[in-house]
Amino acid sequence: MKTYLTKSIFMTLAASLIFACSAVKNANHKQKGAVVGATSGAVIGGILGNNVGKGNNTALGAIIGAAVGGVAGGFIGDRMDRQAERIEEEIPGAEVTRVGEGINVVFNEDAGVYFDTSKSNVKGTSAETLNKLSGIFKEYPKSYILVEGHTDSAGPEDYNLKLSQQRAESVTNYLVAQGISKGRFTTKWYGELQPKADNGTTEGKRKNRRVELAIVASQELKDEAKAKTSK
Repeated sequence: MKTYLTKSIFMTLAASLIFACSAVKNANHKQKGAVVGATSGAVIGGILGNNVGKGNNTALGAIIGAAVGGVAGGFIGDRMDRQAERIEEEIPGAEVTRVGEGINVVFNEDAGVYFDTSKSNVKGTSAETLNKLSGIFKEYPKSYILVEGHTDSAGPEDYNLKLSQQRAESVTNYLVAQGISKGRFTTKWYGELQPKADNGTTEGKRKNRRVELAIVASQELKDEAKAKTSK
């Protein structure tokens, strides 16, 4: 399910900035993205980066940290809106969330990218999903992609860390093999350390076994945004 977070391209008044700083402290991830869009990315981004770090979500932290803010940020956000729409159109079931100037995409067993128990090779439905995703990345070449691997808490922690590495690298390598420049990717893995749900339930474990993406503007797109909005 996709959630769009409306992004204003203008700076708010000082009073609004103070209000936003206060609101951020207790905001959830989606609300945080809305605050970034309504204020200065440079000022609020640092605050959110700290809070996201405490919340153990590095994908959202990467999106927030990459923000340029202001009118240029609105230019970038508009293009990210279109890319997010394309992902949802082509890959139903993927969890697509527009946050600030980037896109957070979560693939779990219900969203078309999954792996057999203790395996990391891409095949079947997962391959079909990644083929569609690679096509969208080709349509929007001015973006960088962070690929993260995550597991549930079943099994030893060191084993889960290694498995999440293998799965994240498998996804990255598959997309590169489809013609996406390797230079656009950063690959990370966290094993069981960043759960999205309760590992004490079967449903929670299924949600935690996932590949998560953060899609942000490349330097080329940032430069283009600044050039076109400074006129």
